[in-house]
Amino acid sequence: MSQTILHHSVTTLRGVGEKLRLRLSEIGIYSLEDLLFHFPLRYQDRTRVTPIGALTDQVDAVVQGDIKGAAVTMGRRRTLVVQIGDDSGLITVRFFHFRQTQVAQFKTGGRVTLFGTPRRLAGKVEMVHPEYRLGDEANLLEPALTPVYPTVSGLGQNTWRKLCGQAVALLTKSPPDDLLAGVTEDTITLPEAISFLHNPPPSASLEQIQKGTHRAQIRLALEELIAHQVSVLGVRDNERRFIAPVIGRDSSLSQALFTSLPFSPTDAQNRVGEDLSHDLAQNHPMLRLVQGDVGSGKTLVAAKAALDTIASGYQVAFMAPTELLAEQHFSTLQSWFAPLGKPVAWLSGRIKGRARAEVLEQLANGEATVVVGTHALFQEDVQFQRLGLIVVDEQHRFGVHQRLALADKGADGQHPHQLALTATPIPRSLAMVAYGDLDCSVIDELPPGRTPVTTTLIDHDRRDAVIKRVGAACRDGRQAYWVCTAIEESDSLHMEAATATLETLSAALPDVTIGLVHGKLKPADKANVMARFKAGSLQLLVATTVVEVGVDVPKASLMIIDNAERLGLAQLHQLRGRVGRGAIESHCVLLFRPPLSMTAQERLKVMQDTHDGFVIAEADLRIRGPGELLGTRQTGLAQFRVARLPEHEALLLTAHNIAQQLHQQDLPRAQALMTRWAGPRADFARV
Repeated sequence: MSQTILHHSVTTLRGVGEKLRLRLSEIGIYSLEDLLFHFPLRYQDRTRVTPIGALTDQVDAVVQGDIKGAAVTMGRRRTLVVQIGDDSGLITVRFFHFRQTQVAQFKTGGRVTLFGTPRRLAGKVEMVHPEYRLGDEANLLEPALTPVYPTVSGLGQNTWRKLCGQAVALLTKSPPDDLLAGVTEDTITLPEAISFLHNPPPSASLEQIQKGTHRAQIRLALEELIAHQVSVLGVRDNERRFIAPVIGRDSSLSQALFTSLPFSPTDAQNRVGEDLSHDLAQNHPMLRLVQGDVGSGKTLVAAKAALDTIASGYQVAFMAPTELLAEQHFSTLQSWFAPLGKPVAWLSGRIKGRARAEVLEQLANGEATVVVGTHALFQEDVQFQRLGLIVVDEQHRFGVHQRLALADKGADGQHPHQLALTATPIPRSLAMVAYGDLDCSVIDELPPGRTPVTTTLIDHDRRDAVIKRVGAACRDGRQAYWVCTAIEESDSLHMEAATATLETLSAALPDVTIGLVHGKLKPADKANVMARFKAGSLQLLVATTVVEVGVDVPKASLMIIDNAERLGLAQLHQLRGRVGRGAIESHCVLLFRPPLSMTAQERLKVMQDTHDGFVIAEADLRIRGPGELLGTRQTGLAQFRVARLPEHEALLLTAHNIAQQLHQQDLPRAQALMTRWAGPRADFARV
């Protein structure tokens, strides 16, 4: 690819000295081209004055009016309150931080121009700390929509606007390479698309830009998705180059396990098991994701693959993101494998000293054939004699780097097979982006005997009635969960919410045995409480969302989720999946506090209307976006600059096909795409 002035250092721009250069380099901005592809997050419309009566709640706007009065109020905090009006209405402006000279500025009858975010409260309109200019000639209007750039501490918006403005000015003199020339038929050029997004004209539709449907966004989103797919193909191809152990299918060990089970696998489990057997029999690493709704039996499918691997003379590492989930897998696999003469080793961060040394020695000399653990399995001192299969549960909670680091622990230059499991149903579009390096199988059938869970929405005012219902259920021999959430995502706050609820329930239900589990509990204490609940000695378990995944208590048939409006659909679906795991009729109560936002109403209605995990996942993707659904830091979705899901879902198949074409026929162009869009992050493709 040809070099242009846009590949030159940002120091060629006015105002960029060594200090600013270093600050920009910390966030991956080195060249003028990097600046051009650092797109705004959103835009402010300062191109026109909006009448006060036409203001939209939470939508930034410029307002002009006359000062009707100003005063300092002495409530909970000293506040400067200014009343401003135009022909269409009145707006109240509040300043919590102000100087006495400002009070004198706001003279009744004077003219003022404001820019800020209006809020509608009880029929009245307010702005807090808006920008303002005083006088008849004051002007806050701009000739174009004002970009708001993603930034970090120490880099203000004015700096970004000046730097990106200079870079855009150089576009016409030295445009960047059109890396899609000849492979798409875009009618908008790359310089036009870039210029538009940095400096949309007043005629541009802000609504269209916000929806991501402007043709400039479509042009750039396609290029970004192609770059992402190219990088994913690089991960896949690189891993496929390695030799992997050839694993025999349907070993006597796996046959013995199925013979010992009191049930038969479902058709879906058998079909997915066949996918795994086929992959394991190849001499290159299996890279497969198994999706299955809560309770669909993913662990059994993984267990068969593990036993076949052990029977072929190799070791298996089974990894989960939390100790609670890892312990659940350890308990399940130990109950299946130990009777077959294949005990399961356990390794987590709390295994210390001699116990840890013994496990490490057993793995290194091959004495331990299967180990279950947490992130501890990534550590450098964990070595295997003949690692043949890695099973990673809830794959989206780990990064690509972590999975590949574990893959490097294979012996004799071989790479182990990789099996990822997830109980988070993932829409096909999102799977293509987040897991494009993996083949996908879906267990789309629940085991027989499972009963649908009835879901009810109940106002928090009826909490006492819910408590009575829980007490009656426990006295009737059933078990229940009461899951607590806190306003903020904090282990301490979750713990406090759960502790307070425990006190309330204990006082209201003195004849019910109640346990408590939360993230701050010591692992041994947590395991003890869960064991007692599973054994039935606890009737009611008060918990935080640590019970979201992996906990299997068939007798639990009632789930209360307190303040359910605070959780996303994926979490609500996972929590509901903790009940309905046996033949007992099960119920889930979503306790909410009104008033509910439109988003919360939509989420709770989806939960009430469907149990289909994929329908719920599609709704979650639509409501919250991919970053929230999967965890942005692990998937790289947070790094998308233009592309969005589900808005640009229709581009994915085209992007995938073009990426394959470039990956196979034009690697220099493919690499240039990765460098342009991923910058320093492009190295995760390991090509």
